[in-house]
Amino acid sequence: MQQKIAAEFLGTFWLTFGGCGSAILSAAFPGMGIGFAGVALAFGLSVLTMSYAVGSISGAHFNPAITVGLWVGGRMPGLDVLPYIIAQVAGATVAAAILALIASGRPGFELGEFAANGYGALSPGQYSLLAALVVETVGTFFLVFIVMRVTTPGAAPGFAPIAVGLTLTLIHLVSIPVTNTSVNPARSTGTALFAGTDYLMQLWLFWLAPLAGGIVGAWVARGVRVTAK
Repeated sequence: MQQKIAAEFLGTFWLTFGGCGSAILSAAFPGMGIGFAGVALAFGLSVLTMSYAVGSISGAHFNPAITVGLWVGGRMPGLDVLPYIIAQVAGATVAAAILALIASGRPGFELGEFAANGYGALSPGQYSLLAALVVETVGTFFLVFIVMRVTTPGAAPGFAPIAVGLTLTLIHLVSIPVTNTSVNPARSTGTALFAGTDYLMQLWLFWLAPLAGGIVGAWVARGVRVTAK
């Protein structure tokens, strides 16, 4: 369990540092910023690389919604759920703290730039609460559904990290303008701690929607049966 906790801590740290770091430091860099597409790819690459690095140890969840979904789907024991989630939140928080330290060296830095979640006035496109709920729920549904299906017995071995990384990239390409994309309560919590009161007050949605979407995604994935020809 100690090795699993360490793997989840490091994996969620890398996801937050790589994904949020690209958004905070590189997305709008004058003249050569990576933009939304670059940020989306950074999140996908962070999951892909760390999944290959530590997936054999912990299963490479890096996300409370995936952990809860896999538990609901019968893929992990209930006693492991809370330690995994604590490690994930801790990893995201430490990564956000380091990013805050780096970004604070830039003139004009504002804590609100750390937000990985938001609706209404805090949404990049000023989308509504309903829009945020729908996009976060649907995005996490498909994330957990795909995780379950590509790791099921009989799936192509060795390709699961690629499928999951590309799934996360696609989710970000769709939903960054709506919520800055969460689909991960740990990442949202870590960054919200440094983004200010307004973001902390909206944090409930970025736990509720991903967990709900992940649970339903796991149920559907578990119900899918592949019949051999």
